[in-house]
Amino acid sequence: MIVRIMGEGQVRLDDSHLAELNKLDDELLAEIENGDGPGFRRTLSALLDKVRELGTSLPDDSLEPSELILPSPDATLEEVRELLSDDGLIPGAV
Repeated sequence: MIVRIMGEGQVRLDDSHLAELNKLDDELLAEIENGDGPGFRRTLSALLDKVRELGTSLPDDSLEPSELILPSPDATLEEVRELLSDDGLIPGAV
């Protein structure tokens, strides 16, 4: 799957990593719902770091369709809240 991190670029990520990412996504969703700013910042950073770690960056001139779009590392709690679906940032993940 192709994941876009807003403001950074795209990463190719194997679907087998979705369960691991979904755990962080669930934590992030709970922190947003509870208004936990420090927890939100920490978990968003961990989620993006994990995507970068597990994925392979695509060249900047690559324009693959993104199957998942994640917020930039400096996104605010309110900005991320607007991006959420009922499933979090990673809809349909197991």
